[in-house]
Amino acid sequence: MSWSGRRVLVTGAGGFIGSHLAERLVREGAVVRAFVRYNAPGRSGWLEHSPLRREMEVVAGDIRDRDGVSQAVAGRETIFHLAALIGIPYSYQAPGSYLHTNVEGTLHVLQAARQSGAARIVHTSTSEVYGSARYAPIDEAHPLQAQSPYAASKIGADKMAEAFHRSFGTPVVTVRPFNTFGPRQSARAIIPALMAQALAGDELRAGNLTPTRDMTFVADTVEGFLRAGEAPAAIGQVINLGSGREISIGALAALIGKLAGRNARLVTDSRRVRPEGSEVERLLADNTRAREWLGWSPQVTLEEGLRVTMDWIRNNADAYRPGVYEV
Repeated sequence: MSWSGRRVLVTGAGGFIGSHLAERLVREGAVVRAFVRYNAPGRSGWLEHSPLRREMEVVAGDIRDRDGVSQAVAGRETIFHLAALIGIPYSYQAPGSYLHTNVEGTLHVLQAARQSGAARIVHTSTSEVYGSARYAPIDEAHPLQAQSPYAASKIGADKMAEAFHRSFGTPVVTVRPFNTFGPRQSARAIIPALMAQALAGDELRAGNLTPTRDMTFVADTVEGFLRAGEAPAAIGQVINLGSGREISIGALAALIGKLAGRNARLVTDSRRVRPEGSEVERLLADNTRAREWLGWSPQVTLEEGLRVTMDWIRNNADAYRPGVYEV
């Protein structure tokens, strides 16, 4: 499929992955409508200073507002739904916000897409829905286990997408990225949090050091979204987007310290430790479906992606507060 001339909507387009996806779609020739969260200053997140901002239609609204979502969806052939609350620590404090944004917001997108006759909806899940791996690598048949209110809300959203496909034939694909990283990611995520600290001093503060994660560079995740938006076999399916390689948080911190050129001291910060029973101990993707159904495999290694991300954070240090724990 050529994306040239295709009318697409990206919800959550002002965010980390959403902004990269919206820009990629513009470069591919798509007619992009970017749905960003309304705010009083009228800013559009990471798209605010994007060189491609004027080549897309930026619409401000709230994914919790059904009417606003319906207006944004109208006339779009393909919908990439990324709008969500994603911070795990904050979900312990405000679980209701995650229910309304992630579950009800997804419902609004599905209802609007069904009514408008959209050709495809690509819904964004997360590897957090699996909880700690019961077996590895984790395939899409792995049991779902909510170990945080955030994970519970995403399971609810995923099941809503599944229900619409099974009940109404809604052409939805659920992509399940593992830990995406890269330029623009906030310090609420482990890699930019560690990098900002490594560039500012000789101490790296983190939570649990033993859990492992499967890290995927953002450009590879975006490529997976595009392929999920066109592959016939993907409709009605859940597809993991992960590298198939795991690394512990402790080893990741050591690697980041080395990239920063520092012999950084690693400190366990109790504020960053998840509640007992909530920590996801292991995430490692089985990406067989993505390889076979989408022809997708990651092209950027962890080390290459970390170097690119480190350079970006070094050049955008004013966007980070290394001494502050971002909830």
